[in-house]
Order: sequence, then structure tokens, then C-alpha cells
Amino acid sequence: MTDLSAFPVTGRWPAQHPERIQLYSLGTPNGQKVSIALEELGLPYEFHRVDIMTNDQFTPEFLSINPNNKIPAILDPDGPGGQPMPLWETGAILIYLADKTGRLLPQYPVQRYQTIQWLMWQMGGVGPMFGQVGFFYRYGGKDFEDKRPLERYVNETRRLLGVLDQRLEGRDWVMGDYSVADIAIFPWVRCMRDVYQAAELVGIDEFRNVLRVLEAFLARPAVQKGLA
Repeated sequence: MTDLSAFPVTGRWPAQHPERIQLYSLGTPNGQKVSIALEELGLPYEFHRVDIMTNDQFTPEFLSINPNNKIPAILDPDGPGGQPMPLWETGAILIYLADKTGRLLPQYPVQRYQTIQWLMWQMGGVGPMFGQVGFFYRYGGKDFEDKRPLERYVNETRRLLGVLDQRLEGRDWVMGDYSVADIAIFPWVRCMRDVYQAAELVGIDEFRNVLRVLEAFLARPAVQKGLA
């Protein structure tokens, strides 16, 4: 049997199935990226709920696997060379899982790097900007008297949606074929519309290609399992 006892994180979140990838996460867009990828790739995994509302992410056990105190993180018992490997940052995790299985990330260099380009675009733009709209519109920042921050993030969100909408013109998915780029981007689009309830605020109905692909994304069985 695989022994993960050397990793302190398993003391707080014991592995019932140590032979599986251990996922430490929560149902946020960033967390959903990894669970969706695991479902799409058919990789057995064990989910451990890290409750950020009770500061689980600041416990020594979680910090031992992710010193950046953010979800998600994984512990793969069958990492490179057959050795257990922890990993954090969703972009790194998605690339790793795709390379591990040879799926969802093209092998041809041009297409590979262009896919990673859109993955980085999500991490550097969509996630931070959409998240700020959520904060200033739906959560703690909504009570701020100064509305300039919300206006700034709404405008940037609209710009990003426009970039994505143009990219999807005539394409089924960001890269034509379904990839980790879609898995990274569309949980955030869903969150903007359905969780933050900011569809009208950002005028999402104007971005027809984005909505078309979002519905195709949400219809995928693996996406539905990963979201759950």
C-alpha cells in the first residue's frame, strides 16, 4: 500500500485511498478547475475539503503542502519517477495532469504553447479581475461608498470577455479542440454569471460566443461531476 505518512497534510486530512491523487480543495472556480480536469482525464482522486471560512488554509498541515495558503493543492502518490509529489497553483497542476495523461494539452509545440498562453491569460487576467468584481459587487466590497474600484474591474472584465468572445468566433473551444484552457476559463465565467450574479452588470449577453461555449462546457458530464 502507498505510504503518504511522510506528508504532514495527511495527518489532518487522512488518505482513505492513498493510491489515488489527493485533492485539497473547495468549490471555488480555482478549485473546480482541478476537480474538472481530474474527472475529464479519468484519474482516480480523493477529495479533502479545505474550509477557507475557518482558515484551514493557514494550518501547518496545509502550509506544508502549499506555503502560499491557497486552494487547491494536490498530492500525487505516483509522481515523476514513481515518487509522491505535492503541487500547487492551478496552472501548474493542469499542465502536470495533462502531461501525466497525454491529454487536454497538445503535444505539437506551437499548439502546446498557445494553449499555455490562454491558460496564463486566465490566471493573470480572468481570475483576478472577475474575482474583484465578485468582491466589490456581491461580497464585502459592495458596501464601500467609493464605487470607482467596482467600475474599474467591471470595465476590465468586459474587455476580457470581449477578447474571449472574439477568440471563440468560429471555434468550438478556445483552441478549437477542448483543452486545459477551457477548463481554466469557464468555471470563472460560470461564477461571474451564476454565483456573483453579475451578468447584467458586465453585460454578458453581449458576448454570444462566450455564452455558447459556456453552455457546451456545462453540458459535459465530467464538468458536472467536477463542479459537484
